[in-house]
Amino acid sequence: MTTISDTDKEPLIGKTLEELQQVALDNGLPRFAGAQMAQWIYQKRVASIDEMTNLSKNAREKLNKRYAVGLEAPITKAESTDGTVKYLFRGAGGRNVEAVMIPDKERATLCISSQAGCKMGCTFCMTGKQGYHGNLTAAQIINQIMAVPSSEDLTNIVFMGMGEPLDNLEPVLKVIKILTEKWGFAWSPKRITVSSIGKLKELKRLIEETKVHLAISVHTPMTQQRQQLMPAEKAFPIKDVMALLRDYDFAHQRRLSVEYIMWRGVNDDLKHADALARLIQGTSARVNLIRYHAIPGVVMQPATEEAMETFRDHLNDLGVTATIRASRGEDISAACGMLAGKKTNEIVNND
Repeated sequence: MTTISDTDKEPLIGKTLEELQQVALDNGLPRFAGAQMAQWIYQKRVASIDEMTNLSKNAREKLNKRYAVGLEAPITKAESTDGTVKYLFRGAGGRNVEAVMIPDKERATLCISSQAGCKMGCTFCMTGKQGYHGNLTAAQIINQIMAVPSSEDLTNIVFMGMGEPLDNLEPVLKVIKILTEKWGFAWSPKRITVSSIGKLKELKRLIEETKVHLAISVHTPMTQQRQQLMPAEKAFPIKDVMALLRDYDFAHQRRLSVEYIMWRGVNDDLKHADALARLIQGTSARVNLIRYHAIPGVVMQPATEEAMETFRDHLNDLGVTATIRASRGEDISAACGMLAGKKTNEIVNND
């Protein structure tokens, strides 16, 4: 893949079929040229307009004046001993963003970012501690997918990187459309998961306009404690989120999961397990128990392996499917935002 160096041109990646058709019409080309561009960009994965050889030379010259395919290679990467690779991309507001490749036997999952920083302010999150610097465009989001090495071998995409996807809903929906439509990647929506704290209006739209899997960040079922850990609880109470989710069928077309980071002496006792089971009652949610990756400035410690196993077994006894997620990439600043923060500090310190 060659990197497009002319960043002043408008990128074609991130555009839907309808938008590419409008680009064609705006440049005096027939509407069907938009479908041709979509095929070159999303299926043949070309890096330049000049490679779109079924467009006339005159058409390519017109497009080249204003547009570029828009692929941008990662700025840097960090590789883990377990095969996980974290890539750093140009973001927004002077802040870079991360995408993480997680290979696992026949699966290759890419965890992508939707914002530079985040507004949600979760106290345990490195991204949240960096503040909010801007939304990523659809081009910047899809670029993370298309510009990583071996991108055509990806089996799954997870919107679980930097940012709150539902706080940047329109570009996220556009990328999901590109990934799932026949003129795009033609993926099954079952290969895509969106993680969210649960912005209610946007969550309802995501559920009704897509068929992707959904992961809700809960981390504690206790209202007061969740407000302290996740300030968004005040605006979007997790009880209201679960009430909304009960109105939809997640048992057949898609999967609903609950993300639950475990901290020692904070949320790892059976009282929390009981409350969590009550919270998700009436949904088909399964629970992913997550080992905490310590970050600078946060005193909370990971729960012990014994506590996590006891918590999991208790939930299973209550009829809740719960598993402990395997920890990956701890040797490469695994927590979201750590590589981006490190790179930003290096740039500041070297100025």
